[in-house]
This record gives sequence, C-alpha cells and structure tokens, in this order.
Amino acid sequence: FFFLCNLSLVPAAASKSKVKGSQGQFPLTQNVTVVEGGTAILTCRVDQNDNTSLQWSNPAQQTLYFDDKKALRDNRIELVRASWHELSISVSDVSLSDEGQYTCSLFTMPVKTSKAYLTVLGVPEKPQISGFSSPVMEGDLMQLTCKTSGSKPAADIRWFKNDKEIKDVKYLKEEDANRKTFTVSSTLDFRVDRSDDGVAVICRVDHESLNATPQVAMQVLEIHYTPSVKIIPSTPFPQEGQPLILTCESKGKPLPEPVLWTKDGGELPDPDRMVVSGRELNILFLNKTDNGTYRCEATNTIGQSSAEYVLIVHDVPNTLLPTTIIPSLTTATVTTTVAITTSTTTSATTSSVRDPNALAGQTGPDHALIGGIVAVVVFVTLCSIFLLGRYLARHKGTYLTNEAKGAEDAPDADTAIINAEGSQVNAEEKKEYFI
Repeated sequence: FFFLCNLSLVPAAASKSKVKGSQGQFPLTQNVTVVEGGTAILTCRVDQNDNTSLQWSNPAQQTLYFDDKKALRDNRIELVRASWHELSISVSDVSLSDEGQYTCSLFTMPVKTSKAYLTVLGVPEKPQISGFSSPVMEGDLMQLTCKTSGSKPAADIRWFKNDKEIKDVKYLKEEDANRKTFTVSSTLDFRVDRSDDGVAVICRVDHESLNATPQVAMQVLEIHYTPSVKIIPSTPFPQEGQPLILTCESKGKPLPEPVLWTKDGGELPDPDRMVVSGRELNILFLNKTDNGTYRCEATNTIGQSSAEYVLIVHDVPNTLLPTTIIPSLTTATVTTTVAITTSTTTSATTSSVRDPNALAGQTGPDHALIGGIVAVVVFVTLCSIFLLGRYLARHKGTYLTNEAKGAEDAPDADTAIINAEGSQVNAEEKKEYFI
C-alpha cells in the first residue's frame, strides 16, 4: 500500500509544474475482443507527452501497471511496452471473469482517462446428438436433438442431411448457471424411408469464437425396410432350344434370405432342367412347356415381397436358301421342270423342320422372297401339267382318227368291218410305236 501511495504522489507533484504544457495531452485506447483462454493486449497511447505517467487499472479499479511498475500480483499480466508515449500490457489465459471495462489514466492536472472494453467470447462445447435408437423402421417418425453449452454469445445450430440444409427445425436458448454463457439446443423432426438408410445427418455449430471452423456432430442413420424385388432375364427374346437365366434382384435391410422360385403358383416342374443357384433360375434349354408365370419371393425379418415374370418361348426363325431353285427354272425342259419342282417342294418341306441348335442371333427369313419363290414354283407346275395334258390329248385324237379312216371309205358294212380290222392292226402298230 505504501508503494502504491508513493507512486501516485510522485507524478502528482511533478505534474504541478507542467500543468500549462499538458493541456493538449490525451490517452487513446481501443476495445479488445478475445476468445476464452486466449491472450488480450491492452494498449494506451499518448501522442504528445511531457514525461507524464500512464497507468492501467482493471474493472475493479485495481492498478495493474504504473508505467513499467507491476502493481497487481497476477502472473497472467505482463508488461509488453512502457514509454512516455505508450503503455501496453498483456493478459494471458483470459477467463470470462476478466471481461469488463479497463481504464488507462494519464496523470496530468486534472487526470485524464480513456476506457477500453475487454470482451471475452465463450467457446461452445462440442455438440452432441441425442434421440437416435438403432434400428429405425421405415415410415417411423424420428426426432433428433443437437445440444451445445458454454457459448457466449449464444451459438447458432444448423442441420444438414445429404449436404442439404434443413430449415424447419426448433431452436431453444437457455442461460447457464454462471449467467454469462448459454446452452443452445435444436430439434429436428422427420419421417424416415429406405432412402435414408446410411445417410449422415449433421448438426453444425457456428460461433464467432471458432474462427470460421464450425464444430460438428454426425449421426449415420440405420433404417430397416421390407425387400424390394425385380426379375431380370438374360435375354429379352427367349427362343426354343436356347438357355435362359432369370436373376432375382432383391434389396432389403436386413438382407433378404435366399429367394424362393415358383411357376404358376407351384413348384418348378422340371428340377433337372431348371436349376436354382443362389438368386438365379437357370433353364438349360427352353421348350414350349416352359411357358408360364415365374415368381420370385424374398423375405426378411421386416416382411416379404415378390415379383413375377411371364415367359413366352418363341419359335426359332426358319432360314430358306433360294440358290437351289433359281437355276432349275432357267435350264430344264418341261418334263425336267416337273421332276425338279417335285424335288424342290420336298426340300422346302425338309428345311422347315426346326433345328433346336439354331443360333439365337439368326434373323427371320424374307417372307416376300419366299412367297415369290413359291408362286413361281406353283406357276411352273401348273404350266407343266397343262402342256403335258395337251400333248397327250393331241396324240390320242390322232390315233382315233386314223383308226376310223377305213370305215369311212368302205362301200358297204362288210368292207367297213374288214377295213376296220385292218385299221386296228395298223393302230396297234401305231400304239406299240407310240408306247
């Protein structure tokens, strides 16, 4: 106490002789904001000073430094710079109790002062998310609460899901027991579906004390839901004689159990040819009896779901080679044409027999070309029959006319009979010759 009294008396006595020259002197200070636990620098400057003393005091009006002399026993307070024009001190490990108005005094006559307000920011604690219980069933209403304490001023809380901010939330601010900091909470309500499974819901705390690096809390959602089922065929156009694989694609949480395959509401009719491997139904080679509705069922602890596939087995397209027909129409005679036509018809019939091993990728025949070829074959056949009939009719007419010539020239019946008998001999000779 004696030391402080002497310090205050000395500058007062010295200043009396300099009252006239100190009228233009005035201390200058600035407000300071610091994060709790940081270091605050308090600076007092005097542009024109005639060796007048400077002093810093705290909100309780306790002297901290008088010029370069430390007056308060506080290890957190240190001298930064002391001269006739400046007195700067530092306060380390600042706490909320250090906040307040600090005074810089210039010991002129009268004493001049300047105030600097020290603001201490309370750092919010790491946020915590509550209200989640795993697992959550699809369609349930979920309520999540994010809470943080110790902020000064009150912190701001924001919600994000899939990196998209959610605006419709509830906000609550409460003053802590120290009456300096705040506890802030925010509640998010929403109804979950299967698309929320594995999604990260983020609670972000923004505060000026965090230096643009917000604190976050994250909750990954786990949603249980019934399976969804889809049947995927290995080919969109199944054909007779080809293999077919039906894949039952099922998704659900928990993961669905092994799927069940049925046909037309019953068991698979041919287990030797219809092989089930995991989620796949493999039909080794198709035939018309395989037509029907195939059903795949998937089940988990939440429920059951199914999908159906209607199988229609298509015929293998025929392939007709026209190269064996075109030459016969241009080189054969009438008689030969009839024989070739018969042979060609048999060949076409033979080629219409289905080949189970035909390639799946063969395209169908040109129906217009086949129709044209058939029309030509029919036309040639009819012409051949017509010409052959006419030829036979002409020879038969000539034979009968020659046979009757003897009867027309006879003078009487007996001669006609005799001539007719002669004609028969000749006719027989002609007939034998013709044959």
